[in-house]
Amino acid sequence: MTRLMSGVFAAVAVIAGGYALSGFNTQNNLPQNPLVGAAVAQEAEVDISTIAEMTLGAEDAPVTLIEYASYTCPHCASFHNETFKKLKADYIDTGKVKFIYREVYFDRYGLWASMIARCSGPDKFFGISDLIYKGQSEWTRAGGATEIVDELRKIGRLAGIENEQLETCLQDGEKAQTLVAWYQENATEHGIEATPSFILNGEKISNQSYTEFKTLLDAELEG
Repeated sequence: MTRLMSGVFAAVAVIAGGYALSGFNTQNNLPQNPLVGAAVAQEAEVDISTIAEMTLGAEDAPVTLIEYASYTCPHCASFHNETFKKLKADYIDTGKVKFIYREVYFDRYGLWASMIARCSGPDKFFGISDLIYKGQSEWTRAGGATEIVDELRKIGRLAGIENEQLETCLQDGEKAQTLVAWYQENATEHGIEATPSFILNGEKISNQSYTEFKTLLDAELEG
């Protein structure tokens, strides 16, 4: 089912608490650097301009579709494994729609997945995201935090990321904090309360079937 947020910053508190509770040290093979607490994250001056927007399609496409999604959200996985492929073929690859993907962090596992997806930059981002969504039911149920991060490492290696690079990405606490601040700002701007959620040419819409998306996109294209 669709993942819901009780408040825009609730996920940040969960993530920060999860890091604190886990201990995060090299002995349990988990990312070491804790996130800032939710209150501190809201007040801290964080330069989110360093976070790259992950986009597909023509820059000058007449329609822009932004997706807000979590890697641990089953409904998001269903969208990417099914509807998104049709949208990409019919609208994104044909230059009609510019697609922007923005991560939502419900939990530390989604954050780790994001850091691995972004590890090799924009060129590999959507390919790695595809692997993460395809394997979601396996890696999210692998066991505890150690087992889950190990499964995510396997996905990274499958995508061609070397072990040393993977660890550098996962241990980048500053990047993790910046990603959370970036997520907070975006989610606040667009009033994101559930995933997946979409912004179609500036207007928020809920998850749709392919047929419903097609109707909305065609209406925007016809102007």
